[in-house]
Amino acid sequence: MVKKSVFQHAALRSNLITQSQLDESLESLRAKDSAAVDVVISDDELSKYLVYSGIVSEYQAEQLKTGRTKFNLGPYIISDWVGQGGMGQVFKCVHEVLGRESAIKVLPLDKTTDYAISNFHREIKLQAKMDHPNLVRAFDAGKDGKVHFLVTEYVPGRDLRRLIRSQGALVTGHAAGVIMQVASALHYAHCEGLIHRDIKPGNILVTEDGTAKLSDLGLSGFADPEMDDPRAGKIVGTADYLAPELIQVPRETTCVSDIYSLGCTLYYAVTGKVPFPGGSAKDKVRRHLQETPLHPRQFCEDISEEFVELIADMMEKEPAKRIQTADEVVNRLEPWAVDRTHWNLSNMTPSPWTVPSQPNGPVVDSTMHETHPNDLQEASEGLSDSNLASATLAMSAGTQDTMRSESQDMLPPPLEWQDYPDTQFQWTIGKALALAVPAALVAGVVMGLLM
Repeated sequence: MVKKSVFQHAALRSNLITQSQLDESLESLRAKDSAAVDVVISDDELSKYLVYSGIVSEYQAEQLKTGRTKFNLGPYIISDWVGQGGMGQVFKCVHEVLGRESAIKVLPLDKTTDYAISNFHREIKLQAKMDHPNLVRAFDAGKDGKVHFLVTEYVPGRDLRRLIRSQGALVTGHAAGVIMQVASALHYAHCEGLIHRDIKPGNILVTEDGTAKLSDLGLSGFADPEMDDPRAGKIVGTADYLAPELIQVPRETTCVSDIYSLGCTLYYAVTGKVPFPGGSAKDKVRRHLQETPLHPRQFCEDISEEFVELIADMMEKEPAKRIQTADEVVNRLEPWAVDRTHWNLSNMTPSPWTVPSQPNGPVVDSTMHETHPNDLQEASEGLSDSNLASATLAMSAGTQDTMRSESQDMLPPPLEWQDYPDTQFQWTIGKALALAVPAALVAGVVMGLLM
């Protein structure tokens, strides 16, 4: 009899496959080989066959090879890794009864402090109240062991950051269409009294047909200062898209702060560049306060001056001079937006204009290194109100770092879990044996005395 491998043991213990499915798969693989029926099938062969047959996903197969057996959170079966969100890892999952695909955000075990759990529950409640076609909807939430999770709709596509990194800057019509949809979602959220506070390309999901959805409400705050907000007075967000007032007077954050961040995102969409690339968080903070980005036409000669003015109006450093509502952004973008019926993500035409040659020195890609809130707090120290620049987007000259090529995909991480079934099983057997042997000896002694 052929001994089961680690992969086969893990596959059976995970409940992803049954014994009969395993046997049938092995028989099918052996049938393709003219050798003896007891030929050893490698884990690679078996895993590829199971993936090809649709029994397990590629992600599940890779995790099973390492002996991982935990793939469920409540009724949700983890099928793939999506990425890292603002407050935890995001996986793709399927409800074991309904069969519905969803996304599931998992709070990391090393962050399960009372404060982190409170913030996570706050995000869950905020997202549950939101219902807009361009906002990622929440379906469910729960706790499995010590793992807290939030279940949302699964958006098939890519976030705007990865889309632009892989296909280049968007043409004006596509960029306007995406940002217009996000502005519509923001207008709805603002009317509900919510400020997102972390608008950036990584939080905008784009589907094949051009539908855009805004995600990640983990750092959201309330427009009403009387509402309870654990982050009130703290600098939150991502340095590349941070409004000047969020740096100087974070307690006075308003809806127009989201407009600035959305303007930075639009700038990135049409240029493939963050407004202030390279440097530390402190450098970025200073530049948001004091400097103006390069003219977008240095990266896209086809963009019109009227469109540049729109970006400038969204990125005004003084909140009072900025576009005041997301609804106005929608109205101003509408004439530029390409109808989604003409959108095809897999066959999208990138901007025809190439970026300038790379400057000397190391390339720093700001879009892949997001800033920790503590970095922002430290970076803002020593910057006075007098540093706030009032100029609009200046048409200055100079060079910027060019966009780095897409990095190789890392091995997706497993679902975090404190007690894996195998470990728990082995410990239980060992404990039982440790107790059973002395008990048997005692029983033998007692019986010997009685006889």
